[in-house]
Amino acid sequence: MTLQTPQPPPSALRAVLAALNAETALRQPGAAALRSTPGQLQPAHPLAVHQLPPGTATARALASAPRTGWRFLIKHGTAVLAAAEVAKSTEGHSFAHFAAGPYLDSTVRALAEAWQLVQPLPTTYQARLLSIPGHYATALWLHAAEADPATDLLLPLAPAPLGITAHHGYPADELLSRLALRSVRAAARPLSGTAA
Repeated sequence: MTLQTPQPPPSALRAVLAALNAETALRQPGAAALRSTPGQLQPAHPLAVHQLPPGTATARALASAPRTGWRFLIKHGTAVLAAAEVAKSTEGHSFAHFAAGPYLDSTVRALAEAWQLVQPLPTTYQARLLSIPGHYATALWLHAAEADPATDLLLPLAPAPLGITAHHGYPADELLSRLALRSVRAAARPLSGTAA
């Protein structure tokens, strides 16, 4: 049906705009491309960032993943140069960091793929980012806004964990169970250098 990208709170946007004008923030390694770019930098494509709690293995449990902040792509014209992340704070939101690397292009690609993916589906989805720290991964989370959480979809960003296909639209239950199985197998492996 359609893909919604909810608007961030004003405090989140203010925090990013302030960081784009702060010398100390622009000295971060993830801001290198921003320092060398003349002209106007524009925050775009805001996505709520949620963190996958350890042990989450079902789409129903995923629905309660806490929102930790917002991520904006920073553009100069049509080029994406960096991402800016803001975190929840007592003032609303505060700037956390700039980031660079493969997740930038992967996020843009995943958003374009998500629009195509949801067009034939009868459900309205909200685009979110899901941080999966236990697997050093991030996914675009297509949350079914007014439907059963079992219809949620996850598109892992590149680079994805071994055995997971980046930019593939997984039903949330399928990807979460694969990741949970990987965790169980990793925990069962003996540490190198120890007797088996």
